[in-house]
Amino acid sequence: MNDAGTALDASAFVTLLLEERGDRVAVRLDRPEVRNAIDQTMVDELHAVCAYLERAPKILILSGTPADPETGEKAIFASGADIAQLRERRRDDALAGINSSLFDRIANLPLPVIAALDGYALGGGAELAYAADFRIGTSGLRMGNPETGLGIMAAAGATWRLRELVGEPLAKEILLAGRTLTGEECLAAGLVTELVEPGALLDAAHALAGRIARQDPLAVRLTKTVFHSPREVHPLIDNLTQGLLFESAAKFDRMQQFLDRKKQS
Repeated sequence: MNDAGTALDASAFVTLLLEERGDRVAVRLDRPEVRNAIDQTMVDELHAVCAYLERAPKILILSGTPADPETGEKAIFASGADIAQLRERRRDDALAGINSSLFDRIANLPLPVIAALDGYALGGGAELAYAADFRIGTSGLRMGNPETGLGIMAAAGATWRLRELVGEPLAKEILLAGRTLTGEECLAAGLVTELVEPGALLDAAHALAGRIARQDPLAVRLTKTVFHSPREVHPLIDNLTQGLLFESAAKFDRMQQFLDRKKQS
């Protein structure tokens, strides 16, 4: 991992596969032998990705292991936290917020995060997806929070993010009754914005990243910040942020380009 340089060193990661482009970083969870269970090493490596994106803001695409038709292996985003490690955690580990602090950091990255979801996204895997700004899925997606069946709770954001995303009745079915949603149910609930074929999943995520990248980066970054600000700071924060953008060079350039195109049409 490169914590100070100008690019991520993909070869230094052991639980993630990375591809970096000019305006985005694509991160694939890569522990297929344990269904991409989120262990401490993966947490640490995702923190390293966040540290890089906080210094050099880019769009983040998160995905899991795709299906392999030759071996018959099914797709998996993340099956949750590593149960072997989770079994040994005690009160102080819970209070440290190992996953919740990471997912908060991902949610608060300067530029948008896109989760490309196929196969199981359960427990901590689902909570990681909830922290993204956008979720794209497949019909094979299965998303839910089975934590209460293991004697614990979904404590890395699901108890509040999921309610905000799908509403209280469905969130309670998932969190209290162990309901797992299909891809179609995720789409109907607004938990994902579209369903695509598994082979087109990453292409769809990159297409969305491309649409975001065509916007002004500063306007996107500030809009995300304002969007997630508490209700009581609106409309003041909107007016102050718009004031900053009204003085940006990009605002004058982009509006002039719009006017020039309009003259030519």
